[in-house]
Amino acid sequence: MPVFTVNVKWGKEIYKAVELSTDEPPEVFKAQLFTLTNVAPERQKVMLKGVVIKDDWGKAKLKNGVTILMMGSAAELPKEPAEKTVFLEDLSESQLVSAMDLSTGLQNLGNTCYMNSTVQLLKTVPELGDALKQFNGQALSNIETDVSGSITASLRDLYSQMEEKKYAEVPPLFLLHLLRKQCPQFAEKNNEGHFMQQDANECIMEVMRILQQNLKSTGKRKDFIDQFFGVDYSVTMKCKDEEAIEEAETKFPESSLQVNCFISQEVKYMMTGIKSKLCEEITKHSPSLGRDAKYQRESKISRLPSYLCIQMVRFFFKEKGNINAKILKDVKFPMTFDMYELCTPELQNKLSPMREKFLAEEERKNEEKAAIKLKGGDALANLKQEKKDVEYERYDFENDPGSSNSGYYELQGIVTHQGRSSSSGHYVAWIKKKGDDWLKCDDDTVSPVKGEDILKLSGGGDWHIAYVLLYGPRRLEIHQPAKTDSTTAETPISMETDTN
Repeated sequence: MPVFTVNVKWGKEIYKAVELSTDEPPEVFKAQLFTLTNVAPERQKVMLKGVVIKDDWGKAKLKNGVTILMMGSAAELPKEPAEKTVFLEDLSESQLVSAMDLSTGLQNLGNTCYMNSTVQLLKTVPELGDALKQFNGQALSNIETDVSGSITASLRDLYSQMEEKKYAEVPPLFLLHLLRKQCPQFAEKNNEGHFMQQDANECIMEVMRILQQNLKSTGKRKDFIDQFFGVDYSVTMKCKDEEAIEEAETKFPESSLQVNCFISQEVKYMMTGIKSKLCEEITKHSPSLGRDAKYQRESKISRLPSYLCIQMVRFFFKEKGNINAKILKDVKFPMTFDMYELCTPELQNKLSPMREKFLAEEERKNEEKAAIKLKGGDALANLKQEKKDVEYERYDFENDPGSSNSGYYELQGIVTHQGRSSSSGHYVAWIKKKGDDWLKCDDDTVSPVKGEDILKLSGGGDWHIAYVLLYGPRRLEIHQPAKTDSTTAETPISMETDTN
């Protein structure tokens, strides 16, 4: 970690041996100067050899003993309040979680951030919480034949404990014990006898497979996970070899619980990475030619789930070092996502009615904003007023509960990885709370962040990089026309949706 000991000159004052870390942004250093000088960070101008330091360290030539110049005047000290202030550090753990409306954190039990981030991500699916509450199994430590049932019960009990918010953090000891019993790869140790870091996406998929065995579907799908996460494809395979003129085109179905975004040099956006593998050229045995030949493989989505889980395929095996190396490339992902163009024509036709409702609602809101502005009102403030008893349209097809009837999604959770290899580094979950408010769930530390912080997780460096993204259904509020009378005009109605 690049840490320097510098001197800071402020007017006639010189502060010696001030520590500065370039791993932290300049805002952190300015906050440190604020404690020394009482000059608020926004009033500071920090310079090093004529270079003004702003949002990053840029071209600043730092070394031990260098003198940094700070300009700015200290603000007047505030008067002591009439009522004693209650500080966050004076609150108990449970009071702190309640006061800040935070989620309960999970203790890291030794390289278990991969499991903690998985638990936090899946907790954002309310239907999963309801299904777990209806599961009647027991979490038993000595069971040998039905470990998956005990894991399901343990996850249910852990979520219940987290929802109570009695503690700022809880230790998921029992779930970890059972998961390592069911999946031996998670019990792997290094040469020093310590449990090794594991892949978070592998953990997500293993937990999903375990839940598949125990949570029943409420519709016609095989199980609950398949009902709410299952993606169906219609695959077409056509031989491109000129000698295989008579070989017929073949079609067959496929399914998955996850959509993959493959990352190459050309991929800059998540949609591009997803499309790259839905239409590709492969080599396989040709029955008509009796040899390998090139085929065009094209996949179209024939069924969309309510919750879309997308993996950014960032790890690849590197023989040198015998590790799963990481692709750090910046790949942008959206807060709202539309899967329409990846669907079969048949599914597109089924999605159209709900999509037309979304379009009509957008037009209605735009007209409402324009009307409010003409009256001299604040359109944004009016549209963002809180409403009680909000009702929403169905987000799934009536004959297929757990599907998506529009193809529109909103981002509700991310698991990021920081590091250069899947067998090392650190995993963190980022969970949408409401609107532009998010939570960073870094094991036992849960802190509030904003949407702009989420968009910075697209990659390009050693910061946290999006690895698994979970999109939930975009909700359409049922519009109730306002009542009118002979003396008053129609009252604008807020149409802000809440994906949580």
